[in-house]
Amino acid sequence: MLLSIEDLRKSYPGQDGAVPVLRGVTLTVDAGETLALTGESGSGKSTLLHLVAGLDAVDGGRIFLDSEEVTRLDDSGRARLRRSAVSIVFQQFNLIPSLDVAANIAFQARLSGTPDPQELSRLAGALGLDLHLRKYPEQLSGGQQQRVAIARALAARPKLILADEPTGILDEATADEVMDQFLALVAETGSALLMVTHSPRHAARLSRRAHLSQGRLA
Repeated sequence: MLLSIEDLRKSYPGQDGAVPVLRGVTLTVDAGETLALTGESGSGKSTLLHLVAGLDAVDGGRIFLDSEEVTRLDDSGRARLRRSAVSIVFQQFNLIPSLDVAANIAFQARLSGTPDPQELSRLAGALGLDLHLRKYPEQLSGGQQQRVAIARALAARPKLILADEPTGILDEATADEVMDQFLALVAETGSALLMVTHSPRHAARLSRRAHLSQGRLA
């Protein structure tokens, strides 16, 4: 077991007091497994990903990644985890505008101390980015930018990839093409994948599915 989530709870302040978002979620992901997390808007999907990544603090419950308790780490410990063991693919790409494509792809791997020019070249080729390595994000289409974000996540060779609607703002044809490439590369690297998606078609392509409803697993 790579990821273990136990009785996870999280609320956010509201006008009339705390608003529960996660109400005791328990979930596991094995090494190399791909899991689709589905559910209506506001069900807590993105919140769960942020907590696993250490981008926010839990109110209750525990998260273990490869036997290390994420929920007990301080800020520097969670940052170390994101450098070395977890990669995130955001819906909005989150590329660094001042870096070209090659530097964006290499960014997390450099932070983790594992840059590999051959791996960067392989990923760029697999994702059709060979001719764009010296371009900047603003010079790319949305589909190309998401391919860069995927390459950046994979280049760090993480144990776990967290993807939050990674094709959500792309047109259907481009989304299908990007998803094909993404899942093929995830399988090659052996990373586990926890992916939030609203698409039943994309969810069906992963090895398992979990559904959140009103902060609980349905």
